[in-house]
Amino acid sequence: MSELVTGEAVALELRPARLPSRALAVLLDLAVAVAVYVAVTIALVASTSSLDGAAQTALTIATFVLVLVGGPIAVETLSHGRSLGKMACGLRVVRDDGGPIRFRHSLVRGLIGVIEILMTFGVIACIASLVSARGRRLGDVFAGTLVVRERVPFSSGGFLPPPPPWLAGRFSGLDLSAVPDDLWLAVRQYLSRAGQLDSRVGWAMAERLAADVSARTGAPVPREVPPPAYLAAVLQERQARETRRAFGGASTGEGAALVGPTAPVVPVAPASMAPPPVPPGPQPVSPSVPPSVPPSAPPSHDRPEVSRHVPPGGRPGTGFVPPA
Repeated sequence: MSELVTGEAVALELRPARLPSRALAVLLDLAVAVAVYVAVTIALVASTSSLDGAAQTALTIATFVLVLVGGPIAVETLSHGRSLGKMACGLRVVRDDGGPIRFRHSLVRGLIGVIEILMTFGVIACIASLVSARGRRLGDVFAGTLVVRERVPFSSGGFLPPPPPWLAGRFSGLDLSAVPDDLWLAVRQYLSRAGQLDSRVGWAMAERLAADVSARTGAPVPREVPPPAYLAAVLQERQARETRRAFGGASTGEGAALVGPTAPVVPVAPASMAPPPVPPGPQPVSPSVPPSVPPSAPPSHDRPEVSRHVPPGGRPGTGFVPPA
């Protein structure tokens, strides 16, 4: 990683492009430029066959300068440092402060590139790139530019290691409300990059962050708990609390929505219970009862009589008996 400082005093971490990727990008650019130069030259020779030798030589030189020198300069200026070869390799030309290049940067790089790339077949450019700490050739040094990589390989830097299992729920009683958000961000960045740091530097940073967190929570760090494990456990506790706060009400509402209004429960007498005795006296006869069955006949075991049960609401039964 190469640290660049912008005009606003902001440090940028960029990955300088090395010699293999830069050489491949230059070869692709040269292949495209040579193809365009050959096509333009054939068209000019066919259209200027009637001119004399001096005019044809002048057109050939002008075509060489415009296509092989002016073409890359124009492309880099209009694309802000991304030629066809650099786009294919994921590279870009930027200033020393990380900003986009302008016409003067592309002009200096193109003019010096004629000497160190075209005239010497890239030998000077390769030597300069190998000697430079950032892989810059002479055109980059004089123009104040740098070729960086835009497509960075994926890394597991954003992975947060979980705390040890024996610390699960250990800090559930801590008051984390006084810990500011910038301190949580610093803890998260440290845990995500702990594997990339030097062991001594990482341990010192973990001790400093653990001391800051314990000072805000009012509880000291347990002696038997290492500072990185303490930070991971406290951060996991905060994330668990935020999750419960965010989704606790939603889960309750969802459960309540699934429970709808219930129908009133009508008590039903068990089948094993005997029907209540029929009081003496005349009983109302339902029109649905067949005339062959007398109203006062005692209940039989094959056809139990419907219980004239009074509901809890106090309303008497209607005497209606469903047909058999």
